[in-house]
Amino acid sequence: MTVVLEARHGGSLTLATGDWHAQATAAERRLLAQLDGPVLDLGCGPGRLVAAAAELGMPALGVDASPLAVGTAREQGLPVLHRSVFDRLPGSGRWGCVLLIDGNVGIGGDPQALLIRAAELLRPAGSLVIEVDPPGRPTVVGEARIAHEGEVSDWFPWAWVGVDGVDELAGQAGLSRQRWCTEDDRWFAVVGLTRGGSR
Repeated sequence: MTVVLEARHGGSLTLATGDWHAQATAAERRLLAQLDGPVLDLGCGPGRLVAAAAELGMPALGVDASPLAVGTAREQGLPVLHRSVFDRLPGSGRWGCVLLIDGNVGIGGDPQALLIRAAELLRPAGSLVIEVDPPGRPTVVGEARIAHEGEVSDWFPWAWVGVDGVDELAGQAGLSRQRWCTEDDRWFAVVGLTRGGSR
């Protein structure tokens, strides 16, 4: 099944939807093992990272706006909420780790607003993990749509954030980068609340 994310400004990306339904990769497990729970996965899809965190002994909760993804996760017995990440969520200000993986920093088409929202969910010493595009790719705010088997969705707000744009966005949200993690050619920024920052 080929599913493509098409950008209105040009370009497209074939989505690894098969990976979303598979178990978490070894690289994702290594990343999770470096973090403190409880874990909140924003845009969790079918819940592979929620499952992996639980297997590592960390309480975890997923959030996704797709009823299909949430249904798939719940069929596996995973704790997942069918909500927007901007809706009221449990444990605000008490999560040890918040995840924005698989390009989910693009949710809503306003990465600054999304990072501010994620910061609200973190406890003071918590970490936000953001998967970003590799170096050399710009941060773009625009619209995208999903194409699959000749059918396309309506355009929806989306954003693409590159390595070079993370520090500025994080700073605007009261966050600062703690470190980079690179695994299997994927780039992850681990950021935390700036001391004396927004909360």
